[in-house]
Amino acid sequence: MATGQAPGNPVPAVRTYPPVEHPVVVIGPQYLAQYPVELGVSTKLWTLGENDFKVSDINGTLIFQVKSKLLSMHDRRFLKDAAGNTLVNLRQKIRTMHRRWEAFRGESKEEKDLLFTAKKSKLFQFKTQLDIFLANNKGEVPDFKVKGGYGESSCSILLGDSNTMLAQMHRLHSLTTMILDTDSFGVTVYPNVDYAFIVALVVILDEINADRSGED
Repeated sequence: MATGQAPGNPVPAVRTYPPVEHPVVVIGPQYLAQYPVELGVSTKLWTLGENDFKVSDINGTLIFQVKSKLLSMHDRRFLKDAAGNTLVNLRQKIRTMHRRWEAFRGESKEEKDLLFTAKKSKLFQFKTQLDIFLANNKGEVPDFKVKGGYGESSCSILLGDSNTMLAQMHRLHSLTTMILDTDSFGVTVYPNVDYAFIVALVVILDEINADRSGED
């Protein structure tokens, strides 16, 4: 039985994405790597007043953790490093037409510490799409875009309106996650992209997907 490709038979094409021309830094340059960063994100689905995340590398080493404050006027999430230092806090804006989250440096709520805003692109959509605007962007064109909610098993994070891929996320299914009532997904962050920023977007996307039954 022949194992080689017969002459003239096509082979599957490889999808290529343009590399990032300039480093993408939002939270800090210390979160840039020269190689693709593989992260695992796990969250306990049902905890009273809290929805905590753990973010680990391929060896299981804790890289980030996310703590929640749900029983306050505004839902807030705190992205912390492994030592417990708060890098950013994510705050949902209530009573906006599009579901909107704001990210502030550290535990600040001051406008001067605003890093970026994320909002749903369209109302009443089945697939979640987010537009992300950096604090100094007052225009209509987003700096980053998330296409496809992880509720559909995978999503991509792109640079602006381009096809430049920054990261991909996919949901993980296993017997362990079902038994422990956890939600787990993997994230691949491309080289020279701020992986703390990508994790912050993952948290926002998770919250929007979990709250899809609410007013958008």
